[in-house]
Amino acid sequence: MIDTPQIARRISSLSCGLWHPHYTKCKIRTDPLYEGIYAELEQRRLPLLDIGCGLGILAMYLRECGWGNAVTGIDYDSSKIESGKRMLAKGGYSGISLSQGDARTGLPEHRGDVTILDIMQFFDADGQRDLLKSAASRVAPGGKLIIRSGLLEKNVRFFTTWIGDIFAKCTFWMQAAPVLYPTGDFFRETLSAEGFEVEIRPFWGNTPFNNFLIVAKRPE
Repeated sequence: MIDTPQIARRISSLSCGLWHPHYTKCKIRTDPLYEGIYAELEQRRLPLLDIGCGLGILAMYLRECGWGNAVTGIDYDSSKIESGKRMLAKGGYSGISLSQGDARTGLPEHRGDVTILDIMQFFDADGQRDLLKSAASRVAPGGKLIIRSGLLEKNVRFFTTWIGDIFAKCTFWMQAAPVLYPTGDFFRETLSAEGFEVEIRPFWGNTPFNNFLIVAKRPE
């Protein structure tokens, strides 16, 4: 059984400064993301490419759960990458590589599973389509492309999601404001055209946000 509170304490203890430890502990304990992604990857043996990895919390969480596959993380924010590298070194994690990069200009070579978590709204329509196709090309036969994204819907959850993203920009946690929220149909149409079987389900847990988990599997 996964002890998420214990994992939150362990990973947050590796953080530096005043903000990162509190953010990390709260994020892991309250966000269903990490347990949900682990459930999708638990039995898999493919390497993982984490696009928009931030501090690398997902990779560290997976390690704390005993998941030993190689992880490559990229993120646009160089300060998060450097902080994440310090956390990895302090925690003694192996097989995890973090690097600064812009998904708009290309992704690392990879063949395995891929995650894109909470960044789709920062791309315009063409950028979203290009990112999905580029990520899809790196998914191995039988592999998964796992995405979490807020979806454009007319409800209070969507408005709360937008406010949260604006707040993240105003506090400089994110370097950009949201540009365009995708729809469920966008994911279904784009990924089906790439040969994937697509499942979309609500994924907000106890949070107020309009987040969904999109799991696209490439047939064997």
